[in-house]
Amino acid sequence: MCPTEHFFVLSHKEDGMADSMFHQPVMGRRAFVGGTLAASSMAFLAACGKKGGDASGSESGSTLNFYINNPVCIDPYNVQEDQGTQVEYQLFDALTSYDAEKGEIVPLACESFEANDDATEFTFKIKKAKFHNGDDVTSKSFKLGWERLVNTKSAIATEYGPSEVSYHLSMVEGYDDLLAGNATELSGVTCPDDETLVVKLSSAYADFPFVASHPALAPVPECAESDAKSFYLAPVGNGPFMMDGKWEDGQEINLKKFDDYYGDKAKIDGIHFQVIKDMETAYKEFQAGNLDVCDVPVAQIDAAKKDRGVSKDGYTMGDGERMLLGAEPSTYYLTCNTTAEPFNNADLRRGISLAINREAICKTIYKGTRTPADGIVPPGIDGYKEGAWEFCAYDVDKANEYLDKVAPAGANGDRGISVTLSYNQDGGHKEIMESIIGDLAKVGVTAVSDTPEWSALLEQYQNFNYQFGRLGWIADYPIMDNFLYPLFHSDSLGGDNRSGYNNPEFDAKVDEARTIVDDEERVAKMQEADAMVAADCPVIPIMFYTHTIVGSDRIKHLYVDPQKHAELGTAELA
Repeated sequence: MCPTEHFFVLSHKEDGMADSMFHQPVMGRRAFVGGTLAASSMAFLAACGKKGGDASGSESGSTLNFYINNPVCIDPYNVQEDQGTQVEYQLFDALTSYDAEKGEIVPLACESFEANDDATEFTFKIKKAKFHNGDDVTSKSFKLGWERLVNTKSAIATEYGPSEVSYHLSMVEGYDDLLAGNATELSGVTCPDDETLVVKLSSAYADFPFVASHPALAPVPECAESDAKSFYLAPVGNGPFMMDGKWEDGQEINLKKFDDYYGDKAKIDGIHFQVIKDMETAYKEFQAGNLDVCDVPVAQIDAAKKDRGVSKDGYTMGDGERMLLGAEPSTYYLTCNTTAEPFNNADLRRGISLAINREAICKTIYKGTRTPADGIVPPGIDGYKEGAWEFCAYDVDKANEYLDKVAPAGANGDRGISVTLSYNQDGGHKEIMESIIGDLAKVGVTAVSDTPEWSALLEQYQNFNYQFGRLGWIADYPIMDNFLYPLFHSDSLGGDNRSGYNNPEFDAKVDEARTIVDDEERVAKMQEADAMVAADCPVIPIMFYTHTIVGSDRIKHLYVDPQKHAELGTAELA
């Protein structure tokens, strides 16, 4: 996802950061599948204000000014990158929410949820709530919201084309039939009454409550279908803020407090999302006093630390601590075209990975606000293992050993290997790629840059018309599955599996893990799958991300979670 370095994406991919010197919430499943689900189908009841922190009462008449880049969409129907998600997160509440501080998945728009013994059926009890237009939020509101994502014959699909985020529901019974136009509803989603939503899955998936937290799976009122175009431009949600005017592409987005919100009322009166094309311009606006929350350009990080004061936990702004450097569940990596010679040779990929000095990139280019990647799964995700991918180590001698197997170096050290590194020219990646090119030259590999625009680069990836290419991935939900399945499973070929990796043994391992109810056993099986892909090296992880976000002196309190969702419903202005 993308404000910090314009990592524009299709779904859950880009942007996020991780820095081990700051607190990293453990993204485990202690409350839900940490043993309890395996033992029984208990209901999980939890007090649940808006996603982290208490927000009772209303204070000053005030509007918070927040920088974002131009979003792709702010309707749950196609919300897919962190610009649109940032807005949609304020407008809508999904069934559940991940509490990063507690390491738990907790109810949000539901009172409780429970699973059957084999995690193939989940029952959610819906809270009494209102949409911004006064309609009641019921179980049918969720069913409607989910079905409009999948139904290619719906009013919204007719107007704007198929949703690119319907895959979140792919494990629900009836998904394939509805997507293919052979059904008119999701057969696996039923509503026994207005307060009960029952979801049947096509196979066991104990992590489904994490999926249910995604903003794309928010409820919608009837007007989402009856007036699809108006809803798309001015979504009517169930969250703490409501639209104040409609969204126009490239223009500011204004929200105001929703007085009938079912949870704790917002402490600010409104949000002004200022849409600015580049971060450098946005930061100048911040310095001029026109923004309250902004991302920080790399060149300004040291000065911002000194001027704003660094938050102790990395996620919470307050007096004297208005710069956030918290870890994000995100990985910056190179994808390798494993379908073409010589890049289908694992030894070549291993050698190139070993030749890259990740520490230098993080320290020199990013001033220590990034962490060298030691695998595709970042710290903070349950199942992360330090040093899991041995070929992420910087070892020139070993790099030469592996490269010698592919193309022995000549007298001048050159191997006769030339590779092209593709990356989007609008994303601020040049320095990183130049560093990698320099590292590869030291082991006799010639590398050159290819810098198309983002849309053209995606087309290259889709057609496997590339050699090595830059990508970033941010988790939809903080579980290993959300890295391994979309990036490497053969089911994801033609989608987010850009490397063309196709390993039946890996697929079988992931498929088995997804059906395991016991938390520890499932994570252990995912770690086995991770070890398999680590050995094959179809991608080359480079670094993990952290927040680099600052707040103005007006910010009295603001929490930004690891996935960069600002919890503006609990924000306070001085």
